[in-house]
Amino acid sequence: MPVEAAGGALRKVARVVLLDPEDRVLLLHGHEPDDPADDWWFTPGGGLEGAESRAEAALRELREETGITEVELGPVLWRRRCSFPFAGRRWDQDEWYYLARTAQTATVATGLTELERRTVAGARWWTCRELARTRETVYPTRLAGLLRTLLDEGPPAGPVTLDTEIV
Repeated sequence: MPVEAAGGALRKVARVVLLDPEDRVLLLHGHEPDDPADDWWFTPGGGLEGAESRAEAALRELREETGITEVELGPVLWRRRCSFPFAGRRWDQDEWYYLARTAQTATVATGLTELERRTVAGARWWTCRELARTRETVYPTRLAGLLRTLLDEGPPAGPVTLDTEIV
């Protein structure tokens, strides 16, 4: 059964497409709690807490997961619904991906939850070329192409709705 927010709605999530001055994107390396071989890369972010806005959640999650606070938060690039198994539950989410830029490239995960401490193995800055060539699992699955379009054309006029991903 999907994990839902109060009232039966999808879990509201804010994610950050964080670019450094060299246009590299920061991804976190995660895995299943009991199986480090079941791993993937993903953008920083997480669920909204209390009455915070998605933008506030994006900045809070970025700070907690990476220690990066010197950020220029931009527009929402993409929206995506996804459903996936993780840590023995099914997560059903409505994700908004914010563009952000920073010159602060050192990362320190200081605010991870207990589950995140067991499942986040690190962080890495990726070039668009590295993303396009990797055989590792990356979410969202079309990130290499989406990043290439972003770098070539700039942010879209409004958020682009990505295909629903069900894993």
